[in-house]
Amino acid sequence: MSGTQKDEMFQGELFDQGLAVRRAVMGDVYVDAALARADGFSADLQKLVTEAAWGMVWTRPDLALRDRSIATIAMLAALGRSHELRGHLRGALNNGVSEAEIREVLLQVCIYAGFPAGLEAFRVAGEVILPR
Repeated sequence: MSGTQKDEMFQGELFDQGLAVRRAVMGDVYVDAALARADGFSADLQKLVTEAAWGMVWTRPDLALRDRSIATIAMLAALGRSHELRGHLRGALNNGVSEAEIREVLLQVCIYAGFPAGLEAFRVAGEVILPR
């Protein structure tokens, strides 16, 4: 997929709104890399993620970004989605969630989703938080 095709696909008010929030939470480096990897097969996915998740849900006014981050890391940890958890842990830190708050969320995961999920989430969080 050419850059021009991506430019044409990755536009519109909803995409732009979602992109702004996605960049604010996940950081420019992460978002730029995700969009750069988009090809003829995965570009539709990047458009969907940016518009639906970031443009339609993360932009809603009744829950702050830091609270959305807390909910998201809890769900990703409970589901054992380590790759996405890694990115959203960085996003949570960007949104002002403290390391102590992340630890408390992951302790909740241990109790309510099981220790294997919590242990994996702590391992991933250690990789993200300790190098800081």
